[in-house]
Amino acid sequence: MQTGIEAILKGNRISEDLQQIADKIYNKQRISEEDAVLLFEKASLPFLGALANFVRERMHGDTTYFNRNFHIEPTNVCVFSCNFCSYSKLYAKRDEGWELSIDQMLHMVKKYDGVPVTEVHIVGGVHPKMDLQFFADLLKAIKDHRPDLHIKAFTAVEYDYMFRKAKVSAEEGLKILISHGLDSIPGGGAEIFHPEIREKICADKVDGDGWLNIHATAHKLGLHSNATMLYGHIEQYWHRVDHMSRLRTLQDETKGFQTFIPLKFRNQDNDMSNVAESTVVEDMKMYAIARLFLDNFPHIKAYWPMLGRHNAQMTLSFGVNDIDGTIDDTTKIYSMAGSEEQTPTMTTEQLVALIKQVNRKPVERDTLYNVVKDYSEVTVAEEAGFSSN
Repeated sequence: MQTGIEAILKGNRISEDLQQIADKIYNKQRISEEDAVLLFEKASLPFLGALANFVRERMHGDTTYFNRNFHIEPTNVCVFSCNFCSYSKLYAKRDEGWELSIDQMLHMVKKYDGVPVTEVHIVGGVHPKMDLQFFADLLKAIKDHRPDLHIKAFTAVEYDYMFRKAKVSAEEGLKILISHGLDSIPGGGAEIFHPEIREKICADKVDGDGWLNIHATAHKLGLHSNATMLYGHIEQYWHRVDHMSRLRTLQDETKGFQTFIPLKFRNQDNDMSNVAESTVVEDMKMYAIARLFLDNFPHIKAYWPMLGRHNAQMTLSFGVNDIDGTIDDTTKIYSMAGSEEQTPTMTTEQLVALIKQVNRKPVERDTLYNVVKDYSEVTVAEEAGFSSN
């Protein structure tokens, strides 16, 4: 009878070096950067899937999280010019841009009055007139209207700009925003940390060390945050591993990251349209290796609007245990880049069905992964009565 790692990897013919990595993972030993690069270069997709699913189920069983959230994007006008971005309009050429007022954004929040959403996610371009005080006032207005709504807002890129403009430190700036209602921080703007790549794709915005410092400061102040990586463009495997290694090191120190979200590069209508997109096989490898390498990250999330619903389902067999949320059709950042979902919104019923179709257990969470409702035992009659949000 096969036992241990042999049972997990049954049917996979593997080399001795891959067997050694598998043994480390089975025995809860940390894999090295060299191990991770080797997995990218040599491991088959079935091998990676078996290992990543083993780790996922060891940590979470079949539980697959989602939340009820909506997005607000204050502006797509941006002072930066990232080559991969299909979303922003430069401040000097903003004819096609939008700039929302606090009243307009508060009206978006009010549309959800009486609807059991738990989170508003606020990110956008870096607009020179939307400064620290503007966003502090926005947070306060939202909290005054709906104190129970968790505000997850602004990327490290946005923070870096608003803090420099206000001439305050990251700690001072974050304290101001926390006092006005900030609850946690999303993981955007990380892209690829290594300067060799960052200088080619987003040279004019905060560097990798600056991004990590803002998140480290947030963790010190008691905020949780997420982390991302933009993969599948001009980077090499070792750049991906270097990026994840820096995240893993910071997580060892602060334990403030909740989830890692690999973001697939999309090449529509941007300055990198000549760069081919990654294949589905490459996507699944990325999720699997992220789960294996980031042993101190509680969760790996697939952003379903970017991947598409079917591919997002597939990730649940490659280490992913979170499929994001209901979102809303106000989300434009990825649809403008050519994501699979041009209308990125799903009802709770659709998300639950999506998870159940691949024999996983759907659990609604809040932003901090407290369980709101376990849908694994929901009856057909109850499903028929789901809220459309």
